[in-house]
Amino acid sequence: MGANNLFLKSITKMFDNAVEILGIESGLAEQIRSCNNTYTVRFGVKLKKGVEVFTGYRAVHSEHLEPVKGGIRYAPNVNASEVEAMAALMTYKNAVVDVPFGGSKGGLKINPKKYDEEDLEKITRRFTEELSKRGLISPSLNVPAPDMGTSEREMAWIADEYRRLNPHEINAFACVTGKPIGMGGVNGRTEATGRGIFYALNAFFSSKDVKKSTIKGKLSSQKIIVEGLGKVGYHAAACLQEHGCRIIGIIEKDIAFHDPKGLDLDLIKSWMAESRQKEDFPNPSQLKSKEEVFSAECDIFIPAAQEGTVTEENHSKLNAKIICEGANGPLTSRADYYLNKKGVLIIPDLYANAGGVAVSYFEWVRNLSHMRFGRMEKRRKQYENASLINIIENTTGSRVSQREKSMFSAGNSEIDLVRSGLEDMMTEAYENMSEIWNANDYPSLRTTAYIYSIQKLVNSYKSIGI
Repeated sequence: MGANNLFLKSITKMFDNAVEILGIESGLAEQIRSCNNTYTVRFGVKLKKGVEVFTGYRAVHSEHLEPVKGGIRYAPNVNASEVEAMAALMTYKNAVVDVPFGGSKGGLKINPKKYDEEDLEKITRRFTEELSKRGLISPSLNVPAPDMGTSEREMAWIADEYRRLNPHEINAFACVTGKPIGMGGVNGRTEATGRGIFYALNAFFSSKDVKKSTIKGKLSSQKIIVEGLGKVGYHAAACLQEHGCRIIGIIEKDIAFHDPKGLDLDLIKSWMAESRQKEDFPNPSQLKSKEEVFSAECDIFIPAAQEGTVTEENHSKLNAKIICEGANGPLTSRADYYLNKKGVLIIPDLYANAGGVAVSYFEWVRNLSHMRFGRMEKRRKQYENASLINIIENTTGSRVSQREKSMFSAGNSEIDLVRSGLEDMMTEAYENMSEIWNANDYPSLRTTAYIYSIQKLVNSYKSIGI
């Protein structure tokens, strides 16, 4: 069975486990489980080397709330089954963190590294045209975002092309999130998924659920291995390292790094971007095989590469107490079953990596309001804080240092507000799941997360008469 079909099978299996526990009637369960529609588009583009035909997909899983939301990935192995599985996961993910969107996902069957920027822009704009013609991209119906193989650059092309095709749409830039700041993007979107993983782990370590794992100590004392140092893995590792954690291992496609004393993330990232030649790496003793680092002892393992990297065949080699899923579907359902049985606590993807969609929601709201977050209250807050400092100094006779004055009197910037909102959403979602988990003694946090999200979907469908 192909990896993509296995991914869909895993999502379906986890959904079925939750439905069985909830006792949902079969017809309603089937409505929630099924993708409402999956579109395949094929289009030709005249490139430097001639006309080439591309295949793209956009799946809409659930429209109980609109618009539907989910990224677009560029990868040579994208197919309809993978896109449907990820669209379903997006529905559950949105429900878990209370983002008022349905679930969707898209993909273009392409290896973006084989094309220069000019040709890639042409391809992206034609793909946007195909999606727009079918109502598969719209501020009110379907809002994509970056995913594997795409970034704010591709989102800028998509937003600009959509605006060109819809010149009278005042909210045109809200058709996609993850855009550059100058095109209506929001500060903090690039780091959002990785930072959300940090907030997820922090929420877990602040709860009584830590007792359900074999881990000891605070989050800041943990040793962590990260698989995948892309946007998600890097920002998760950076936030955790800033918090005091030691990043002792990093696994990439063709290389891995390990050092019990801790790794220099920025050094590794710059080396990977500039050289990737082993002889150029300043700390050669840290270079290891993927297998060595995968099986190395650690407290927390964060798979942040792609789906299906932890399987029935290799799960027994993992030597971690907690797995926090940074990628979508990094554990197959069988690996999940065996690791749970072994006592490894798993913080599941539909919660742990929901930071991206949470901040995408903030960006969408910002685009509809046409106003930067903090614009109305920043100066007012500065004046209030400055007045409070004066009252404190006059009342106590003590002087507040200039550095403390500057820190205290500064109004909240957009990134401060975005991070605050993200932390609140991730923390509140975990607290709600934890309450349900402890009240019902469900077999795992993943099962609890599915039950929590599916119950919301059941209520939504019942409220609209289905």
